[in-house]
Amino acid sequence: MDDSDVRRTAQRVMELVLRHQRTASAHDARPPAGGSCPACRDAHLPQVERYVAAGEPVLFVLPAFPGKSPNTAKVLGALPDTAERLALEFLAGLTRRIREVYAPGARILICSDGRVFGDVVGIPDADITAYQQEMRHLIDALPQPAGIDLFNLEDIPELAGLGHDRMREVLCEQYAEPLEELRARVRAGEEVALYRAMTRFLFEDANTPEYPGSRAALQRDARTRAYAVMQRSKAWGDLLGDRFPGAVRLSIHPHPCGAEKLGIHLVDTPDNWLTPWHSVALRTAGGDYVLMKRQEAEELGAEPVLVDGRPAHYALPAAVAAA
Repeated sequence: MDDSDVRRTAQRVMELVLRHQRTASAHDARPPAGGSCPACRDAHLPQVERYVAAGEPVLFVLPAFPGKSPNTAKVLGALPDTAERLALEFLAGLTRRIREVYAPGARILICSDGRVFGDVVGIPDADITAYQQEMRHLIDALPQPAGIDLFNLEDIPELAGLGHDRMREVLCEQYAEPLEELRARVRAGEEVALYRAMTRFLFEDANTPEYPGSRAALQRDARTRAYAVMQRSKAWGDLLGDRFPGAVRLSIHPHPCGAEKLGIHLVDTPDNWLTPWHSVALRTAGGDYVLMKRQEAEELGAEPVLVDGRPAHYALPAAVAAA
């Protein structure tokens, strides 16, 4: 394959990914009608070209799927459900479409970050372990070859066998940015959207009927913990950059045009920040699925649907009748 064929193939691969881009609200360069943003495509094109030139599967690294929100007003429980299954099916479908334009295809490495900050967001380590085990079962159940793999903190040889708290300590010792520097950057206007979104998620996750304090105190606590989550998430990302230096970096958060990470939607959602682990899947009357918070689905009159004996998603009454 000559250089021009390599570039054309890499562009086709990137265009397939960009169809599902999760953009920041102030996207600098809007894509042409029916096309993708050239700046977003070209920011990641060199990595894809290197894989294509070598005839190897393109590696995408996706930090995601940490564990279910602890707030049952948002989710059905602690284990992956239809929301995660739909997201994995989407990712497997993406690798299948990439194989159609580039025979070696692609690998998407899901780098589960729940162990990284579970103690800060209120997810017990036991729940994270159970979540990861069920994620592996869901991945194994995908039509093969799916091209989807799972990677977490325990898969790093030098951390294997350490206690979970010590794993997090070593990660921070080696990669974490000082919190004072992170706070200064946010005050200077950097990553403000991420900070606000993280604060909102943490506030919502802790705002349960069992919480004994005031909303103002909860908001202050969420702001403090948001910095810790951002610090550890960045540390995890930097570690992954060292481990997989040539990979294309995906994200479940919106990113500006041309950023080093490319935001991607996993399931249809009206909220640009909502993810499968902060929501439930709702089956509409038309048979499609959309993500929303559990409480919102119930307010619409949706009913829980059991799969293998446990609630898996919600469906509107008309969708239940049509099933």
